[in-house]
Amino acid sequence: MPGVAGEETIKHNHAMLLHPNSKTGVLNGNPVHEDMVEAARLAKVDFILNVVCNSKGDVVKAFAGDLEQAFLEGVKLVDEMYRVQVNRKADIVVVSSGGYPADVNLFQAYKGVDSALEIVKRGGVVVLVAECPEGHGNQVFYDWMVNFGDLKAIEREIKRNFILGGHKAYYLLKALQKAQIILVSTMPDYYATNIFKLKTARGVNDALDEAFRIAGKNAKVWVMPYGNFTLPEVKSEEQS
Repeated sequence: MPGVAGEETIKHNHAMLLHPNSKTGVLNGNPVHEDMVEAARLAKVDFILNVVCNSKGDVVKAFAGDLEQAFLEGVKLVDEMYRVQVNRKADIVVVSSGGYPADVNLFQAYKGVDSALEIVKRGGVVVLVAECPEGHGNQVFYDWMVNFGDLKAIEREIKRNFILGGHKAYYLLKALQKAQIILVSTMPDYYATNIFKLKTARGVNDALDEAFRIAGKNAKVWVMPYGNFTLPEVKSEEQS
């Protein structure tokens, strides 16, 4: 799942994104992952072949065998390759999605924001550097931002009638409750600002000037050049 699962099954699974443990890089207690494993068991999957790729899409290693054992071996390699620890959260995080095709549109590029949120302080600033030549990239994402531009309204809609693509509107509005987001892209300001509620800047330097104005001249900054492929975490138990 999703794979060959039915539409209703997929919707039910993805609607679990409202759970606080439903996040990238978390397996234990993640209802989305656990539901997928249960579905695979019900389908009596007795052999899998998974591959781990680098940021360029090249296969690094293949893992085959038991449904869970082979999967978890692959997870170990992913953690080695992509999980990065930092000693504290920052006031500003500058994140690039990693270039094309990861930044082909806002729908794809947003994944970098999720990574940045793990290491930015509450009330901080995320600078998302993503060209987005194809604009927003998903009509449902756009429509939900227009029709349900409030987080509570989107939560109600997810519970009532989840539609694939709407989840990105939920993630974006939730992110904006924690940090301000400045987008550096070719997307017209009208859409970025009025539809997706983002600040915009023509270049990274301009975005940083604005970020320092918001967070203060002594703000701590982290930079992630491959945000869509990075799993950052704070070493300490610091909470912001």
